[in-house]
Amino acid sequence: MKRSLFTVLVLFKINTRRFFRDKLAIFFTIGFPLIFLFVFGGLNSGNKDVSFNVALINQSDSSFAKDFVKQATDSKVLKVNPEVTDLTEAKEKMSRSEIDATIILPAQFGDTQARAQFPSGEAKILYTQNNQQSATALSSILDAQFKQINAKFVKNETPFSVTTEQINERSLSPFDYAFSGLLGFAIIGMGIFGPVNIFPELKKMGILRRLSTTPLRVWQYFLATMIGQAVIGLLALAVMFAVAIAVFHLEVVGNYFELTLFLVIGIILILGIGLALGGWAKNERQAAPLSNIIVFPMMFLSGTFFPRFLMPEWLQSVSALLPLTPVIDGIRLIATEGKHFVDILPQLGLIGIWMVIIYAIAFKVFRWE
Repeated sequence: MKRSLFTVLVLFKINTRRFFRDKLAIFFTIGFPLIFLFVFGGLNSGNKDVSFNVALINQSDSSFAKDFVKQATDSKVLKVNPEVTDLTEAKEKMSRSEIDATIILPAQFGDTQARAQFPSGEAKILYTQNNQQSATALSSILDAQFKQINAKFVKNETPFSVTTEQINERSLSPFDYAFSGLLGFAIIGMGIFGPVNIFPELKKMGILRRLSTTPLRVWQYFLATMIGQAVIGLLALAVMFAVAIAVFHLEVVGNYFELTLFLVIGIILILGIGLALGGWAKNERQAAPLSNIIVFPMMFLSGTFFPRFLMPEWLQSVSALLPLTPVIDGIRLIATEGKHFVDILPQLGLIGIWMVIIYAIAFKVFRWE
């Protein structure tokens, strides 16, 4: 038994050294996920204040209209384009989506009517078909602002009202979803594409065939690969965590030990798919298409780049059974919600089932040449 474990240790050292000598492997394992981290981090952790790019055309000479234009220009919600001065130019910019909408203050806007002692008027919002949602939101914001102005001139009773109350619960931010999915993306890269690229090359060079003539067993080779990928994977994921915390202020509320252990489990699970594909394929022409067929559904349906709750219910039910889904869900629950292993037993159970199935297939289809 000691001799068998010594063989595993030797293979682990060889595989690890091979990885750190391969600059391309280092890039795709550590550098490539970091690129996606910065892209999605920038998209999901920027300024969340709602703002609209608009053109404001004032056709009124009233002092109220002038004050309204000044307030709108200074507003953080409305980003008024000062270069647009007429309706024709505004329509051209809306057609090119350079602005979201156009606010028109008619000639009588802000004038004081004869029967009233206060100014009045109706602002008009123009928008194109592809900016309907922005126009609806902008209309609601302006309507709320006008209600505040109206209350200064006309006192009215409000029989019904609404209040807000904050509960002491932390909800997930867009970056939390993005980061957990990016960890899953990184696990796919190191767990599947690593063996799929390496094994056919080793077969082509005849290295695996020579290893088959030794007392080396398949389980020893698999175990050495699993340990090596787990160590390399944890290193790559640790770099991603460090960047996410330092640059994008990720808050890890879960237990780091449980999170690390779960990440190892996830890496080993996905690695089984790579071992099965790489062990079965004779060359790259066989491995690459099959790996893409398996990877892309998991990449887009397991919550890697966007939340699964945005999918139709039937697709959520299907995607919940994919091997990567419980891995990403488990990471998200531990890291961002502080869950423990006892709270994610459904995810651990599904991972265990998939692990038995995947590794049974991997041992069955593996061939040395």
